[in-house]
Amino acid sequence: MNIEEIIFPPSGWVPNNQRFPVLIYRDALPTGGSSADFETLFAMNGWTGIWRDGVFDYQHYHSGAHEVLGVGCGSATLLIGGPEGQPIEVSMGDCLILPAGTGHQNLGCSSDFEVIGAYPEGQHADIQTDAATTDILAMISSLPAPVTDPIQGSSAGLVERWH
Repeated sequence: MNIEEIIFPPSGWVPNNQRFPVLIYRDALPTGGSSADFETLFAMNGWTGIWRDGVFDYQHYHSGAHEVLGVGCGSATLLIGGPEGQPIEVSMGDCLILPAGTGHQNLGCSSDFEVIGAYPEGQHADIQTDAATTDILAMISSLPAPVTDPIQGSSAGLVERWH
């Protein structure tokens, strides 16, 4: 599995995260993997609040949680990193780990596009669509790195790259 790391600078009103990089796992699931496989992995590795849906078509970020997005079906172009961020092509089997504060938006997707999302235990996502206040920036910077990687568990991936 190939893992890409990107740190996005602040972009317009989106703060992004200067402490932890976005991680992009290409082909995180073996061929033939599915949405259910992402749900199983996330739960097994202690990520909670698991949901299935798409990605909003407007730029937003979360201040109370880091987020994992596993592409269970289809493909999409996601704008990651705020209004001046980077369009990233994702397809079935790919996985993105977005640290709190990272802007994301769906620019276009296939009709069958579905993501599985989850959050580290004890963290709760909100939806921010305005510039970060001092309190929001403090919340983002105070969130600890998760103790497990949603795909690789306790010994690899974000555990090595975020600690």
